[in-house]
Amino acid sequence: MLNLTMQWGSNKVLDQINLKMSPGERIAIVGPSGCGKSTLLRVLAGLLLPSNGLLKLFGNTQNYLRLDQEDPPDVRLVFQNPALLASLTVEENVGFLLKQSGDISQDLIHQEVIKSLREVGLYDVADKFPGQLSGGMQKRVSFARALINNPTKTKNSMPLLLYDEPTAGLDPVASTRIEDLIVQTTSVAQGCSIVVSHVKTTIERTSNRVLMLYDGRFQWDGSIEDFRENKNPYVEQFRTGSLQGPMQPTEF
Repeated sequence: MLNLTMQWGSNKVLDQINLKMSPGERIAIVGPSGCGKSTLLRVLAGLLLPSNGLLKLFGNTQNYLRLDQEDPPDVRLVFQNPALLASLTVEENVGFLLKQSGDISQDLIHQEVIKSLREVGLYDVADKFPGQLSGGMQKRVSFARALINNPTKTKNSMPLLLYDEPTAGLDPVASTRIEDLIVQTTSVAQGCSIVVSHVKTTIERTSNRVLMLYDGRFQWDGSIEDFRENKNPYVEQFRTGSLQGPMQPTEF
């Protein structure tokens, strides 16, 4: 990502930001509400096209990820809401994209679905509908959908997993389960992950690198260990929840 800009009219939500990820990295993007974190995820997921700049994923020669590409980069977005299709069974939800590819047998899709469900600790739910599951189980189904393996992809294909506020509104115990699942999912999928969150435990338990986004730009970039103690004014204000600092409440 090089000098990437996203703007509506004169409002630059993202202002020439730069980001380079390494294989296996787990990044947390933090910052106040409305600073552009979710917008950045949507650009990476191909749901929005940036106004300017360069975006390459895994060496892809396309400037931007586009939903109409014949062989797009492997990017998977996990929403705050599980976003399951209520009229489809769990198996149909998890295997949806594999079925859409049209060149994978139903038996192989079934095997990959069951494998993914087991990876997130779900058994005997493939034939159920989302409405028959608890909220926590639905969330785990969405993770199974994110980590499912496409057997037609080359072995060196590495997914980018995007999580938008994955623990918002959850109790501490449920949050811990989801945080562990994020780390596990990233490891099982053998990819990279980006988590957008305001929750301190989620930031600390799911990431090994933190980026602070404010005023359209990354104001700080460092390890999770440095994030816990760094005296950068943006980081310290966010970490402590102080009203004193460069991020003013009237701006977000």
